[in-house]
Amino acid sequence: MGIFRRSSDAPAPYIEAIARFWEWWPQARRRLDEGVPADIADEMSAHVEAMHADLEWEIGPGPSLTVSGGGVDELRGIAERWRLGAPDDDNWKYRAARPADPAMLTGKLQLDDHEFDLDYVRMGLRADSSRARVDVTAYHPDFLFVPEETRLALTHRVLDWALGEDDVARWIGEVTAAEEEPMDALPPSMLPPVVEQIAAPFGEPAWLVGEGRTPLGHSARVAVRFPLHRQDYPLCDLYVAVTLPYASANPDRLPVEPSASALRRFEEAVQAMGPRAVLAAHETGDGRRVLHLYADPDSGAVAELDQLAAAWSEGRAKVTSQSDPAWSALAPYRP
Repeated sequence: MGIFRRSSDAPAPYIEAIARFWEWWPQARRRLDEGVPADIADEMSAHVEAMHADLEWEIGPGPSLTVSGGGVDELRGIAERWRLGAPDDDNWKYRAARPADPAMLTGKLQLDDHEFDLDYVRMGLRADSSRARVDVTAYHPDFLFVPEETRLALTHRVLDWALGEDDVARWIGEVTAAEEEPMDALPPSMLPPVVEQIAAPFGEPAWLVGEGRTPLGHSARVAVRFPLHRQDYPLCDLYVAVTLPYASANPDRLPVEPSASALRRFEEAVQAMGPRAVLAAHETGDGRRVLHLYADPDSGAVAELDQLAAAWSEGRAKVTSQSDPAWSALAPYRP
């Protein structure tokens, strides 16, 4: 039998703000099609900030409208829900993350009181296959004359134009800005091929497996999906832990048949739920397995997990959940 505890099902506060945005948008779109009225920026900012104060927006060529979390994991789901509320439109495109725009890499960028010629940007790139990340050291001759905050603002803008916001979040690791040009520095246009090399081995899901000891001194095993990117599951804001006791174990309290097969079938049923829930990691030891998942709270995934747990026959299964849009519960398991 299962024991179920979960957080409140009250609607998130941004849901009504998203609805109000799309109620307002048709008249704003008509005004934008006729030009750019002076007051549209203030109205747009008010509607976007009502969803979340840290969301960003921009109107681009196409025409297009982007509402973005700026690469912040906690905001990715809100932006995606905003995008899913967009009307069918043959002319406008609606995006929840900034796309790559390589043409911008050869222009000029005004930040604060300084204009940067982007032709002079160079980047030192260090690929780390063990973390599936590329660390970036950015350089521009004018970094000598501007504060660190401005240097990093330019660097992140260039990264977004080179890769697109979601791929920056997926594959870019540590970002620094330097006053001296790194050795073997490259123009930002060379960043995509380097990222492709890092990403190539991970076309199919992979798992990292480790062993250790439980607090009781028995063997423990941990399996972590790697790499696992928040941007690939933008609606999965809900952390879910499923605890499954098992009846058949060896002297070190690790599962053996028939429990090993029962655990495997349970995981297969979870994986069959598709993008509504993603299995991120599991820990096994001392007679139980804990599955760590992220689920779309509006998809019915948690109710389905409840049903799977209720059917578990080897002891009292438990399902708990809590909102975790930043995926912070995975921090101890990341390389």
